[in-house]
Amino acid sequence: MQINSQTPEYKQNIPLNTLTPIIGTQVIEEWNDTQVVDHDLCIHHMFEMQVERSPQAIAVVFEDIQLTYQQLNKRANQLAHNLRTLGVGPEVLVGICLERSLEMIVGILGILKAGGAYVPLDPAYPPERLAFILSDTQASVLLTQEKLVKNLPPHQAQVVCLDSNWQGNTENNQENPVNQTTADNLVYVIYTSGSTGQPKGVMIPHRGICNQLYWRQTNFRLTQADKVLLTISFSFDPSVWQIFWPLCFGGQLILARPGGQQDTAYLVKVIIDQQITVLALVPSILRVLLEEKGIENCRFLRHITCGGEALPSELIEGFFAKLNLENVFHNCYGPTEASIDTTFWTCQRGTNYTIAPIGRPITNAEIHILDENLQPVPVGESGELYIGGIGLARGYLNRPELTTEKFIFNPFSSEAGARLYKTGDLARYLSDGNVEFLGRIDHQVKIRGFRIELGEIEAVLRQHRSVKEVVVIMREKVQGDKRLVAYLTLKQEQTAKVEQLRRFLQQKLPIYMMPSAFVILKALPMTPNGKIDRHSLPEPTQTRQQAEETFVAPSDETELQLARIWEKVLGIEPISITDNFFDLGGNSLLSIRLFAQVQKAFKKDMPLAILYQNPTIEQLAIILRQLEFSPSLSCLVPIKPNGSKPPLFLCQGFSLYQSLVPYLDSERPVYALISRDGQGMPVRFNGIEELASRYINEIKTLQPEGPYFLGGHSFGGVIAFEMAQQLSAQGQQIALLALFDSYVPGTMKKMSMSKRLSYNLKQFLKMGPAYLLKLCIERLSQKYGNLALKNQFIRTKNLQYLVSQAAYFKLVEEYATKYIPQVYLGRITLLMASDRRFQDEPELGWTKLAGGGLEIHEIPGDHLSIFKEPSIRLMAKKLELSIDERLI
Repeated sequence: MQINSQTPEYKQNIPLNTLTPIIGTQVIEEWNDTQVVDHDLCIHHMFEMQVERSPQAIAVVFEDIQLTYQQLNKRANQLAHNLRTLGVGPEVLVGICLERSLEMIVGILGILKAGGAYVPLDPAYPPERLAFILSDTQASVLLTQEKLVKNLPPHQAQVVCLDSNWQGNTENNQENPVNQTTADNLVYVIYTSGSTGQPKGVMIPHRGICNQLYWRQTNFRLTQADKVLLTISFSFDPSVWQIFWPLCFGGQLILARPGGQQDTAYLVKVIIDQQITVLALVPSILRVLLEEKGIENCRFLRHITCGGEALPSELIEGFFAKLNLENVFHNCYGPTEASIDTTFWTCQRGTNYTIAPIGRPITNAEIHILDENLQPVPVGESGELYIGGIGLARGYLNRPELTTEKFIFNPFSSEAGARLYKTGDLARYLSDGNVEFLGRIDHQVKIRGFRIELGEIEAVLRQHRSVKEVVVIMREKVQGDKRLVAYLTLKQEQTAKVEQLRRFLQQKLPIYMMPSAFVILKALPMTPNGKIDRHSLPEPTQTRQQAEETFVAPSDETELQLARIWEKVLGIEPISITDNFFDLGGNSLLSIRLFAQVQKAFKKDMPLAILYQNPTIEQLAIILRQLEFSPSLSCLVPIKPNGSKPPLFLCQGFSLYQSLVPYLDSERPVYALISRDGQGMPVRFNGIEELASRYINEIKTLQPEGPYFLGGHSFGGVIAFEMAQQLSAQGQQIALLALFDSYVPGTMKKMSMSKRLSYNLKQFLKMGPAYLLKLCIERLSQKYGNLALKNQFIRTKNLQYLVSQAAYFKLVEEYATKYIPQVYLGRITLLMASDRRFQDEPELGWTKLAGGGLEIHEIPGDHLSIFKEPSIRLMAKKLELSIDERLI
């Protein structure tokens, strides 16, 4: 991992004049004496060795799906043999553009087993960046998913979709393929930010990663009981050890959901639920994680790596205060060009350092701190940090001049061809042999763990037709809150609005490289020698940068309270209720802070995903108002509003659906739709069509566009059916229409008296006298309810429920009489009770109405008991399977 503080002002508290002056180059050479046996293996060979040791152990877990080592190996082998037929072998680059999933792991292993090297392509990257990487690598094969194909830029690669079209060709070939790949062949090419305006591909051989993994295993000893959480995008090199350390040494790899690494509440839940023991975070995320509720319950963690940016001592002390874990917290440093981590330091209580050291070199790595003449500087003095050893990259793909500039001859090694990597980082040796990082010599910065060349952002901004000059800097007004600010001058007679510049950049750069503020100046400040004076650039104003005519003020107390929170977190005022949080400079870290304050202010537990789905005050206020449900004001009742997956809307029920929720996916929000007034009495509408229309208006306040997931029990299923009809007519997609033991209106009237008597006799023989008692209570309750509806004096408070139920059934009968259902062109999922009163309609009347097909699941029990144990478990499982099928 890389650790950059970005500011040369960071200093260690020990005065330099206390350092022993006699410490010289001989001692420094001893500090670099890290050489051990080179294992000379490829990563996929290490994995295959582990498969032999523990074939039936769980290797990887993603949500509720898991694969054993043997299963993962066989799937990767199938893919590898297929890739071989496409020409993949040693030194062949294969693009892989996948969301975080089991297919991603199979894809990476399959490429390596075929002998090739993988090139990760984050689906979130702008098309222009993806196009550049595909063009630069000239990848002949690209692994992806069907849903991502249409978003890919034009390319020449042969596409293999891992969720569909490769499996049939290789299903009989599951053996490990034999390949000629060696430790000196490439394992991957990862692209990092480039100062010229284009990213550069770093070529890493197997040898460096093999060394990295054996160093970790030797020092920290992973066991089969350990679980490693993948929190980093596979387009960044720290993901490599998170994936392969557990897979090569018998642990479990747990995949966080896409975007989950930025949701600290989700991280805490996963750590606890999955009993995660190994975790890696950047300091800015760790800071927020330590403030999260429940973090004190994570004290079973036994290895935590921090890196990507400076680690302040106060954050270390906060870690020990919350988790009280000794010798498990490690600060690591290393650029992508050195095979992930090059140095490490174990964090300690009561340290004298203001910023944690980056420690000493790992196995088979060298650290040299040199002056401009490539001579070692004395201990305690600053110089540029150079890295040597077997972990160095081969160089930059298609960039021989840059490779020659950054990878130089190693004058301190007797090994032929030995090189040093010129990091551009400023550092110094401390008297105990640890290295202290002091900042960057050039203008590369680190923000939230992302290495960013400011020159790349500047180069892209210069492409805008209105921009004349531009300089981008990083500001840190509050410790840990690093932001990019772009300063520009415009060409004569040209104008440009901030929102135009931001949209221009969004088409070309990843979100983590977006400036939070744009400052347009008449001229950039200059130093006496004619260079841009970065220290004289003004602080960006804390005012909204969008045009005044677009400002919309808060209209109620909810919007006003949200606006105050946004202004405090973003440091901008005033903020329009239609302003997008991320367009105002919001980022992943600020979104965590903002949402924590929103939840505290409104006393609501909500997933962070809601902010990403509703990034304006206006949209978020709608959600918050919905959570303040009042039966007299709304039909939409949040049974479980939290979760990142699409919501499930269920009609005409609440308590039954409450009993169903615990058995559904924990990440699935569930809402009930009911039409009752403040006293629980049903609200009258002009038929089912009007009621369904009202419900549609309600769900659109929460989810304006499809695909929609709808369902309902009994008569609620009929309403869901009509909602699906109306939404389809509006051009909306219905992903799921689930009917829980719902009959088509009018079906039951066709049943003869003899059939009804036959059913009652069957139930009596099954249940005995208890059935007669149950039937008697039902009849008396119905009779009382109907009488009370006609006579106010008969009603009592304790039996108001019977009155409301009687009114409800009377209204249902009225609605059903008027309703004439039409054929629905979509697919219907019917979950019907096995114990039905009327057996003459085996599909409850839906066959003729299901134009898109009828999927039937029979659930043990009767009309109500299907919502009780054990039937409810089966029903929930069948429902989730139907939902998952619709999402594929």
